[in-house]
Amino acid sequence: MSPVTGTEEVYAAVAAAARLAGVPCTREKVHPVLSAYGEGLERAGVVYSVSTSHSTPTELDYTVTVPAAGEDPYATAVRHGFVTPDGHPVHTLLSHLQSRCEISEYLVDGGVVGGFNKIYAHFPQDVQKISRLAELPGMPPALARCAALLERHGLSDVAMIGIDYPRRTLNLYFTQLSEECRAPQTILSLHREIGLPAPGQPMLDFARRSFRIYTTLSWDSAGIERICYAPPPARGWDPAALPAEITEQVRGFVDGAPRAYEGEPIVIAAVKWAPEGPYLNLGPYYQLSPLMRKVISAVHNKEI
Repeated sequence: MSPVTGTEEVYAAVAAAARLAGVPCTREKVHPVLSAYGEGLERAGVVYSVSTSHSTPTELDYTVTVPAAGEDPYATAVRHGFVTPDGHPVHTLLSHLQSRCEISEYLVDGGVVGGFNKIYAHFPQDVQKISRLAELPGMPPALARCAALLERHGLSDVAMIGIDYPRRTLNLYFTQLSEECRAPQTILSLHREIGLPAPGQPMLDFARRSFRIYTTLSWDSAGIERICYAPPPARGWDPAALPAEITEQVRGFVDGAPRAYEGEPIVIAAVKWAPEGPYLNLGPYYQLSPLMRKVISAVHNKEI
């Protein structure tokens, strides 16, 4: 199959994936976001995802990569009315990151129900120490308070940051994870200190394979709100290997969501812990960006 070339093709794929997931999708919610960030879609990464936090999916998220050389993605969001600057530090954080990091690509995230929500800055070639990021103006105060705790558990190198504008939260994606960092005793200690439920053995086994671990912080909270463990995306997937059961509808979405490449779907699976308990996120890729293909191939030590 040839790469995608325009917003209509991507919108059709997102709409088809939403139908499989059982989530209502309207053109008015999705197409404006795809149109605003449509430059370079022929080389863009596109991934959809659903959560198992409810018995049936209530939202289908889609994420599209955006070239670092194009218009500032936050300026684009403001120009199209997706976000409105109001003096909150969430609106200046990306500019501070741009002054600190060599960003390789951006990613923009939206939901077919909720519309535009996140901008990610991806800097795998310029990994940042959490202690330095905590010094940036506008960072949630919780980051400085939690930095030493995270470093003690081997989470010190950050390769990507996601900024959720409607929820005013921040995701830190940790990379270069050691075996000790992913060991069961380390994960159990981390959860205990954060105040999250202790994972069971299937979840611990899943977390040990993590390629990225990420945390969620807020400007309105003193601690870490959620933590997520994600093994590297892989071609093909085995639902039986997941640490929780999934519904036939979710299985059908992962297997059948449109993709612009031959063969089995390339899937990223992640387990998230929140105070209310754990749940899964499952994301089949429609298309990989050249950078993500390179990163994933390096992890697996083979072309994907």
